Amino acid sequence: MDKAVAIEYRKDAPKIIARASGELVKKMLKIAGQKNITIYKDSDLTEVLYRLKTGDDIPEQFFGAVAAVMAYCYRVNDSFKNKINAAGLTDG
Repeated sequence: MDKAVAIEYRKDAPKIIARASGELVKKMLKIAGQKNITIYKDSDLTEVLYRLKTGDDIPEQFFGAVAAVMAYCYRVNDSFKNKINAAGLTDG
């Protein structure tokens, strides 16, 4: 993986919050792992989104693809949370 893009969705639209290429990708992925941020690999979507600048809203034409990625991330996070709760490792 030679490029990476971090996205965030707040109120209005998903936004590019970080981009990396080359050696910085490893650092970005390491930080994401340390912060328990779900990583989704899609080289085609990454290539398109990498052309945007950090801070840019993601154009509407990519909302469908980004929504699918974010839905995956929410499912993974919810599934992980349920496993932890079932194991009695949290209070929730």
